[in-house]
Amino acid sequence: MHDPNLTREALAELPPDIASSPLFNGDLAPTPAGRRTWSTYNFAALWIAMAHCIPTYMLAGSLIAIGMNWWQALLTITLGNLIVLIPILLNAHPGTKYGIPFPVLARSSFGTVGANVPALLRAFVACGWFGIGCFIGGEAIRIFLISIWPSFAEIGGGTDLIGLGIPSMITFLVFCAINLLIVLRGINAIRVFENWSAPLILLMGLWLLVWIVMRADGFGPMFDRPSGFATNADFWKAFGPALTGMVGFWATLSLNIPDFTRFGKNQKQQMIGQALGLPTTMLLFSAMAIIITSAAETVLHGCPPASLWDPVVVLGHMTSTAPPPGMDAPIIADTTTRMIIAVLSLVSVAIATISTNIAANMVSPANDFAHLSPRRISFKTGAIITTVLGILIMPWKLLASADTYIFNWLIGYSALLGPIAGIMIVDYWIIRRRSLDVPDLDRSNGRYPRVNWIAMLALVIGVAPNIPGFLKSVHVIKGDPNFLDAIYTYAWFTGVILAGFLYWALSKRPRRALNH
Repeated sequence: MHDPNLTREALAELPPDIASSPLFNGDLAPTPAGRRTWSTYNFAALWIAMAHCIPTYMLAGSLIAIGMNWWQALLTITLGNLIVLIPILLNAHPGTKYGIPFPVLARSSFGTVGANVPALLRAFVACGWFGIGCFIGGEAIRIFLISIWPSFAEIGGGTDLIGLGIPSMITFLVFCAINLLIVLRGINAIRVFENWSAPLILLMGLWLLVWIVMRADGFGPMFDRPSGFATNADFWKAFGPALTGMVGFWATLSLNIPDFTRFGKNQKQQMIGQALGLPTTMLLFSAMAIIITSAAETVLHGCPPASLWDPVVVLGHMTSTAPPPGMDAPIIADTTTRMIIAVLSLVSVAIATISTNIAANMVSPANDFAHLSPRRISFKTGAIITTVLGILIMPWKLLASADTYIFNWLIGYSALLGPIAGIMIVDYWIIRRRSLDVPDLDRSNGRYPRVNWIAMLALVIGVAPNIPGFLKSVHVIKGDPNFLDAIYTYAWFTGVILAGFLYWALSKRPRRALNH
């Protein structure tokens, strides 16, 4: 299952004893110089393809659902992405400098065995996101299948399987399989897919924007709608968790970005590509979502406004043979035109979802699971494990409501990932001053300990203050609002600062003592 060419090239640049190390395999080895081919465009395209996805599209809707108006939602999204870009760029640096992926980089701070802890935490979050992406993509397939084959909706006779109808379960599993097949073709296939998907996704989004604005004869009512907060205090109360949720959206990639920057030509290109690709795309795509949804409220005036934040629902109404609620005829009367739009819409939604799912939610956990046992688990085996866990997580339950999505999912896992980011950044930039012994990262008896208990302690303490707030958020415990609830509101920030400071304070000793 390993790539023999990659293994051979990597070993040519490493000491001979590394080949026999139980920590080594070709997929986790430093990327050879000849394979570091990603340019500014590749990194920008990666972020454009990942950010142009349905979860991003629905972000503004989730913020408006809790009371924000359109500009407050866009401001929160933009600020959150500018903040999370900082740890992304800081953790991207060692990937490009040394060609190493996230779990290998984590060995520097957590130890050669201890690195499995942050790797697994990141992997399980990615499995949840992978499942969410596959569920959304599967629902797109289901809706468009029903638009051209109405009897598909009747399969199973209304029977639910663990909370999901049989047609939805079928398309969910099919979409999982499509994602897996692309990943099994290797990292170069992923790069090619991202390069081609980015402009196609953008063009399809712009087409939907222009069409529905013209159909609505304007931008719709949303831009005149006031904030749902009665006072500034009410707004700031909601702003904190919303901002943490926006940071948490890409807190995953702030850890495993070395999985991609290890293929970068140089630091300048990866930094510019990411700075151009992430915040600008998130702002523009979120603005596009607001305009489309606002215009859709005019065109589909009989539909519940909350449902129109899902572009699959909007496209489903456009391509359906049945009239939308409150209308006497289908939106598109011509059968041929409707079929063409249905196919193009399905392809664009599928590509958008797959491009995000593969890059953001499969590459990292595949590497992380391989890190558990490098000699037995390859990148491709890790991808299979990710797919299975993504199914078992039952992602449709994570999307049950805006509150569940933001407060339980986005903020909940940011409480786990924030401390890891703080520890890794302090270790690389302050403690080790950007100097790593790469061969020793693959040695069981090298300068890096098997478990760095300082990092483990910092991780536990960084997570601990957020546990009561999380348990109250998921209704495991009850009680009046208190200080710990306020801490949970800023879970990612709390974790980064607390764990990073503690790791720095306890590691302030000579490097020789720290490493041995």
